[in-house]
Amino acid sequence: MLLRFSPALVLAAAILADGPVAFAQTAEDFKADALSIDRLIEDNYAYLDRFPSGAATSSPQLRAEAEAVRDSRSLTRYAERRLAALADPHAITSRSFNDSWALVPSYSDLWIEQDAGGYRVTAVRPDTPAATAGVAIGDRLLEVDHAPTAQAVAAFWRDLGVEAPPDGAGYAARQLAAGRRDRPRVLTIRKASGEVRTVSLPSLYATPRQDRPPVAVERGGKALTIRFNDSLGDDATISAFDQAMAQARPGETVILDLTDTPSGGNTVVARAVMGWFVSSARPYQVHRLIAEERQSGVPRQWIEEVLPRAGRHHSGPVKVRVGRWTGSMGEGLAIGLDALGAKVSGCPMAGLLGAVYDYRLDHSGLVLKLPTERLSSVGGVRREDFACKP
Repeated sequence: MLLRFSPALVLAAAILADGPVAFAQTAEDFKADALSIDRLIEDNYAYLDRFPSGAATSSPQLRAEAEAVRDSRSLTRYAERRLAALADPHAITSRSFNDSWALVPSYSDLWIEQDAGGYRVTAVRPDTPAATAGVAIGDRLLEVDHAPTAQAVAAFWRDLGVEAPPDGAGYAARQLAAGRRDRPRVLTIRKASGEVRTVSLPSLYATPRQDRPPVAVERGGKALTIRFNDSLGDDATISAFDQAMAQARPGETVILDLTDTPSGGNTVVARAVMGWFVSSARPYQVHRLIAEERQSGVPRQWIEEVLPRAGRHHSGPVKVRVGRWTGSMGEGLAIGLDALGAKVSGCPMAGLLGAVYDYRLDHSGLVLKLPTERLSSVGGVRREDFACKP
């Protein structure tokens, strides 16, 4: 049975999945799982209103691919492509291939947006191949793998057999710039000076990642800066952050750097961080479960609170740094700290949609991750629309 919307049941399923689970392996079973994905999206995806018809974009081509699924490999490939049609980088599969598209923003180093002049670089991730090659904000992305960017974007959607959905051009351009996991990207850019350059950039999957601690601490001037090293999903971050905060002087400004948190995390770590800066229960995020509303016709919404942590409190000013590689739980932490009175700077963030639930397909065990809850600030601003105050 597919678990539709209960957070408790989804958690129970995740726990159960750690034990031995038997799945049928016939061709018809794999096909049945493929054909179930449309209904899974229809029942649980919280952002169907992004599409003009109110239904997730699909195509005869994708439906034919679902009918042709016969094994684990073809199911995984189809599931990747079906979710790509949502133009939502937060909707992904639990399994992938060496030649799958890179995960954005976790394994991307360029943020590309479409404007009247074509496709422009609006952010470059520090200490990455793109930054090392001299790609800069304001550069124009002219070609991807020797194809004009507009043509490459159109081919991305044509390959899926669908019209580009809302912001489909930007989504595809960012995906193309991140590239396939198993090969370099060949990008042609035009600098502000007019110079045209072609650069070959290795995939971030092929770029060795340094073994970094969960947080890095630096004191400068009158502030203590704590930088999170893409660690909001690591429970070890809690004790590392506690040790970092032990260095804060009474009343000292604490700067929380969330600019390298593209992989998101979990609310346990986020609440542990925020708990240092409250002395009583405080709301920090609003959840809305659209799936339950679709099924029952009755809306469900709740406010999540952060509680103080015994023996751990700091009353000095808090500042938060964010950017395009602040994603998911990093964004949730930013809007939560904003609600607590912190000054957030560096917007916009990654704009990842909602809270993701895991859905295990009946027969194969393949897990799809779908944004199922809508999230907003306590002031009613959707998390993906949050803007830093001047």
